Order: sequence, then structure tokens, then C-alpha cells
Amino acid sequence: MTNTHNEAQDVKDNSLIAALSYIWALCLIPLLFKRGSKFAQHHAKQGLVLFILELIGWLIFWIPVIGWLLFIIVLVYSILGIMNAMQGQWWEMPYLNKYAKKINL
Repeated sequence: MTNTHNEAQDVKDNSLIAALSYIWALCLIPLLFKRGSKFAQHHAKQGLVLFILELIGWLIFWIPVIGWLLFIIVLVYSILGIMNAMQGQWWEMPYLNKYAKKINL
């Protein structure tokens, strides 16, 4: 019961910082300063994957259709990530979460 309580408290205390993870380079804040929070780290790792995708995207965002599609996907994932983090949900990004799980910091 204590573990469940600690996890619920972690989610409650860190939902805002977890939501920041999906805003460009702000994913580094919970990655560096909330290392003890599993919830913040979960969302920060997904935010880091999106951030890397955005950096790569800068090279192709200018390409019609392909670049625009990538931009829309990143934007939608960011919005969904922020919404889920603020609601205290352990949301996993479709297709991209497998890369986030490989991050071991």
C-alpha cells in the first residue's frame, strides 16, 4: 500500500514538471532535476525522443508534405503528452515509446 501511495504522490507532485517535458528542450529539466521521480522521468524520456525528432525535423520541415506531416505528428504528440502528464497518466507515445524506453540516464 505504501508503494502505491508513494507512486500516487509522485504523480501528484510532478505532473506539471512532467508536462514541461513535451515542450522542446524543457525535457532536460526533469531529466536532470527530477531523477527520483519515475513519473517525471517517464515523460521526460518521451519528451527527449520528441526533441531529437524535432532537431532532425528542422532539416526536413521545409519539404512539402513530408516535413509538414512530421511537424504535425510532433505537435500532436506534444499536446497529447502535456494533456496526459497534467492528468497524471502514464501515457506511452505510439511507435516512439520504444525508443524512450531504451534511454538509460
